[in-house]
Amino acid sequence: MSRKRVVIIGGVAGGATLAARLRRVDEQAEIILLERGEHISFANCGLPYHVGGVVAERGSLFLSSPQTLQTRYRIDVRTGHEAVRIHRDTQEVEVCARTTGVTYRLGYDHLVLATGAEPIRPPIHGRDLDLVFTLRTISDMDRIIAAAERHPGERAVVVGAGFIGLEIAENLHHRGLQVTLVEMMDQVLPKRLDRDMAALLHQHLRSQGIDLRLRQQVSGFFARERGGLTVELGSGDALNASLAVLAVGIRPEAKLAAEAGLALGPRGGVLVDDQLLTSDPHISAVGDVAEVPAFGGGTTWVPLAGPAQRQGRLAADQIAGLPIQYTGIQGTGIVKVFALTAAFTGKTEATLKREGEPFHSIVVWPSSNAAYYPGASQMALKLHFGPKGEILGAQAVGASGVDKRIDVIATALRLGATVDDLAALELCYAPPYSTPKDPVNVAGYAAGNVIRGEEVVTWRDVMQRDPITTVLLDVREPAERASDRIPDSLHIPLGQLRNRLDELPRDKKIIVYCAVGLRAHIAVRILEQNGFQAANLTGGMRLYAPVRDDLKLVGA
Repeated sequence: MSRKRVVIIGGVAGGATLAARLRRVDEQAEIILLERGEHISFANCGLPYHVGGVVAERGSLFLSSPQTLQTRYRIDVRTGHEAVRIHRDTQEVEVCARTTGVTYRLGYDHLVLATGAEPIRPPIHGRDLDLVFTLRTISDMDRIIAAAERHPGERAVVVGAGFIGLEIAENLHHRGLQVTLVEMMDQVLPKRLDRDMAALLHQHLRSQGIDLRLRQQVSGFFARERGGLTVELGSGDALNASLAVLAVGIRPEAKLAAEAGLALGPRGGVLVDDQLLTSDPHISAVGDVAEVPAFGGGTTWVPLAGPAQRQGRLAADQIAGLPIQYTGIQGTGIVKVFALTAAFTGKTEATLKREGEPFHSIVVWPSSNAAYYPGASQMALKLHFGPKGEILGAQAVGASGVDKRIDVIATALRLGATVDDLAALELCYAPPYSTPKDPVNVAGYAAGNVIRGEEVVTWRDVMQRDPITTVLLDVREPAERASDRIPDSLHIPLGQLRNRLDELPRDKKIIVYCAVGLRAHIAVRILEQNGFQAANLTGGMRLYAPVRDDLKLVGA
């Protein structure tokens, strides 16, 4: 291979991965890695967990060091060196050594943008106060810990309930602070979860003592005379706090690219093709700065470490002359929320509706492993699928086994499988690990029933139903109904249904519900085979009740 100079701007997930991979496939290349900060290749995703003491050793967050990259991979690592301008006409980068202020030009044969993303700091009064933080770097983390240590047991206000907001809220709580979590939307993880799945997290957050404020905005931060902050909300409430964390989101740090005239995508990222090349064939972009092909068509921007590292590896191969094709991001992710885990892949309900794509949805409540084995728990598993059974997306919330099931469905989605393929999958079973019908199989069975004609309705359909044309039927046992029920619903326990069919109207659709949907499915089969029009409330009362209660709390 011919010797070429490759300059990489940014040394965290995408940039460091690319540098190491490029050396493995091209021993002759001159590789220069520019990082404006003092650290490279640190575990950005681990920062909240060190704040909470879950990750005890600060040093464990450093995955590599400049010395390692220099000695093991013969990479010229320049920390504290910031790229300030790209001169495409001469293929040079203008660099400033931050400690000295000296500026120099560095020529390149190929340039890689791995500048990542930057926290959004909305135009809120007082956002630049010393006790208002963002969390993106090691230094950010250190400052938050120092502030929490100065004011143990006091209140922290977290603004934004995406990944970082949820994680830092939990970990500040672990440190013993009271936490208020403020989100302007009516749900947490608004871009990743459907409203019903988010409601399960809302319920759990409140049970853990988090003061969750949905559909609210911060109007200002004000310094208190004796230290700390007053955080004012648009509702008029004022909260005294020892610190605040802005976690309203991030955006691609694409200023360098924009000033160099590179094409940007609709989400503000540097637009790349399936070779991870920008509009300039001598420049690649990877990681959080890049707007990449989406799995299934179009472009997307998904700032996650896994995709960043995969892009870094592939871009290195492309630079070295090896054949690649980046097949796109489908949006698979996971987050821990105290004792629960939420995971997702593919498209959400909102995305499918926005794109006008026809779809069905089902929610099942399978057990993570054999119910009689210690530690078993139910999870809510939601599946979106097309009219022919094509898998479009999935979400799950539960205490155990959620990651495994979404990983399986993500793989099936990637390979073009259908819901019948999910039902047919042969997955590991032993009582400590699963059930004979794995949750993935159960979702496949339920979706297959819909493809073959069973009608399901959602919590939203029930709330918006027309009582003139529909009737609700509760097939649970009397003790279950006594604890909670949907108003104006008839009650016939499943075991009595066959003998009481004459109590039901034949000129209305009968929407059947039970605890989780299984008994309702049996009831629907009985009713349909006796000439009734019937539908199953997917997810049952166990999903409907949290959504109903949550909507009341947020005033939706």
